Amino acid sequence: MSETVERHEFGAEVGRLLDLVVHALYSDREIFLRELVANAADAMDRRRFEALTASGLALPPDAKVRIVPDKAARTLTLSDAGIGMSKEDLGQNLGTIARSGTRAFSQTLAEAKPDERPSLIGQFGVGFYSAFMVADRVTVTSRRAGSDEAWTWASDGGGSYTLERAERAEPGTDIVLHLKEDADEYLEPYRLDHVVRKWADFITVPIAIVQEGREESANQGTALWRKAKSEISEEQYTEFYRQVGMNFDKPWATLHWRAEGALEFSALLFVPGMKPFQALDNERESKVRLHVRRMFITDEAGLLPSWLRFVQGVVDTEDLPLNVSREMLQATPALAKIRRAVTGRVLSELASRAKEGESYATFWENFGPILKEGIYEDHERRAEIAPLLRFRSSAVEGWTSLPDYVSRMKDGQEAIYYLVADDADALAKSPQLEGFRARGIEVLLLSDHVDAFWPEALARFEDKPLRSVTQGGVDLSKFAGDEAGGEAPAGIETLVAALKAALSGEVSDVRATDRLVDSAVVLSASGSGPDLQMQRLLRRAGRASSGLAILEINPRHPLIRSLAEGPEGDVASAAGTLLDLARIQDGDSPRDPVAFARTVAAALAAGKPA
Repeated sequence: MSETVERHEFGAEVGRLLDLVVHALYSDREIFLRELVANAADAMDRRRFEALTASGLALPPDAKVRIVPDKAARTLTLSDAGIGMSKEDLGQNLGTIARSGTRAFSQTLAEAKPDERPSLIGQFGVGFYSAFMVADRVTVTSRRAGSDEAWTWASDGGGSYTLERAERAEPGTDIVLHLKEDADEYLEPYRLDHVVRKWADFITVPIAIVQEGREESANQGTALWRKAKSEISEEQYTEFYRQVGMNFDKPWATLHWRAEGALEFSALLFVPGMKPFQALDNERESKVRLHVRRMFITDEAGLLPSWLRFVQGVVDTEDLPLNVSREMLQATPALAKIRRAVTGRVLSELASRAKEGESYATFWENFGPILKEGIYEDHERRAEIAPLLRFRSSAVEGWTSLPDYVSRMKDGQEAIYYLVADDADALAKSPQLEGFRARGIEVLLLSDHVDAFWPEALARFEDKPLRSVTQGGVDLSKFAGDEAGGEAPAGIETLVAALKAALSGEVSDVRATDRLVDSAVVLSASGSGPDLQMQRLLRRAGRASSGLAILEINPRHPLIRSLAEGPEGDVASAAGTLLDLARIQDGDSPRDPVAFARTVAAALAAGKPA
């Protein structure tokens, strides 16, 4: 070894942790490029900051981070015009893990004026070592700004590194990665461009990739969310929306604000104007992008709850602590506060836009079912979400809300009534509504997949209980109606008893009802258990429901009159058919479709009820 080359052992902590950094700390190899670019950007920010108080340190006007792939030599070089490192800096910063110049330098910022503080990205001093994920040897040649002396640090990632004098015409740093055999992709300019645009597209330092001697810009360098709203046109918002969300439409809502105070962050969020091509039911996590000082960190930070997962955009903070890999966020109070603030801001926007009628209806048709999930999942936000919900109704055209429903309730009406089924078109024709319509009582019609769950979670709105019309025990007798068919026939109690005996084990009860007008029968659930829709979902999931349904009969219907006044033998043969009719009306299949079809056919041929 030349006398000018000094060999040093890594600090003990490096020997223990370097293998962990290379093989376990990062889940994606391409992160190495983000880390090295972040370090280069920090170095240039540091030089710019120190130039405020020291002459001769100003950045060159064309300063940038240059990335140079060399396929022949199998090297990847990153060069910057930053503050650079002295011999001592190289030994301290690269020879001891978690002792980066960035972290040490941040301590000098305490006395600096806020508007003079550079936006430093690195904090933990381990990002540099990610280079060994793709390289089996790394050399770093650096010259400290204000010094004429340059040094080269080199290591193969083992237990030692070397330092030797070098030459560099200008202050700054060159990092040369001698790539491993399985890292050929990082010699391709298009791959490097993709990684830079993914992770560092919006940092202010220019980044260029050198290809065949030509420099091609690899980042925008402008974080739109950091600009004042007055400086941004609608076209720029739309362009960014399409870029960040891979959309082709225009946003339905744009939310751009900066939170200041104890916790500072910038946010630029969008509510899409149309449903995405990929169903949001398949991906239940929010994909709002988290940036720290413009550098992309992750889109899996859960910045919004799953019931707002249709919202897209960016949140950028200066203050959020990260763990050493920057890929897994610490569960800090700061992150929780950002989540609460962002969620609250989105809900405020929706509450404001909910007054717009037709425009809000467009949003609701796109994302209403997802927003409803918040009632079921988020106890803390239920009261804020409930007024935002919209429904079809048995009484009015178009969409209506819970506040509107309450304003139309009849005198003496104590509950908000709703009906849930799979088929939206069939809901309006359901026999379950007949008695309510006859008495002018409004029923909300729910047909989304989540509608079987959230009403029970909400339970009440403006002190009015929510109640499914399929749950038995609804007393409509106090409301005057347009019941047809005259008085109930004699023998109805005997008929009820005979039906109950014939259907023993298939229904929990049989009873006469006053909530039917045109239909002969209807099913209901007990007043304390799940409603009929929930029971159907449980059966489809292979889980037994909590009880059997109740068969309710309309004593004024001609079929029921005929059975009540006819021979007892007709009751036994008709009982199963009545139950199947009630099941079909509620969207279920007959217990035995073939047998039901034969029974109906025989009855039609005989010219009498089945």
